[in-house]
Amino acid sequence: MSRIGKLPISIPAGVTVTQNAGVVTVKGPKGELSQKVDSSIIVNIADGNIVFEIDENNPVNYKQKQAFHGLYRALVNNMVVGVSEGYKKVLELVGVGYRVSNQGNLIEFSLGYTHPIFIQLPSEVKVETKSERNQNPIIILESCDKALLGLICAKIRSFRMPEPYKGKGILFQGEVIRRKSGKSASAK
Repeated sequence: MSRIGKLPISIPAGVTVTQNAGVVTVKGPKGELSQKVDSSIIVNIADGNIVFEIDENNPVNYKQKQAFHGLYRALVNNMVVGVSEGYKKVLELVGVGYRVSNQGNLIEFSLGYTHPIFIQLPSEVKVETKSERNQNPIIILESCDKALLGLICAKIRSFRMPEPYKGKGILFQGEVIRRKSGKSASAK
C-alpha cells in the first residue's frame, strides 16, 4: 500500500467535500475544484476526514492501483489546501531592461526580444506585478488550483529560461542558479 495514500485528509472548517459518480468536489472560501477518481480507488468521507482505499475486486493491475492510491490522495489534498488557504508563486525577472506590467489578467512582458510578449491568464488566477526602482520586476500569482498555477509559471518561465552564465532569466523568488564559468576561465 502507498504510504501517502494511507494518510487521511482532515477537512478544515468552511470546506465541504462531496463525491458523486467517481468525481470528488471540494468547495471552500477560495473557490471550487473537482477531480475524477479512478474506479480502482474507494473514497470515504466521514467524521471530518477523507480516506482513500484500494478496491481489491477491481481487475486493474495491483501496482497500478497502488500508484493511483497515492496519486489521488495527493491531488485531493492539494484541492483541500487550495480552496482553504490558496497557493501563491512569486516570479522575478532578472536581466537588464526586463519589464512586466499587467492590466487585469493580461500580462505584458518586455524581455529583450524585438517585440513584447502578451499572455492572457484564466480568471481563476489573480496576478499582481511590481516594478520598483533599482530592484528586479516581480510577478505575484495566486490561485486555488495548484496544477494550473504550476502550468502558468512554467509557461511564463519558458519565455526566458534562467541561464547559468550570467544568471539572467525568469526565476522563482529565492531560487539560486548554479553559475558556470565561461570559456575564458577554462583557457588557462
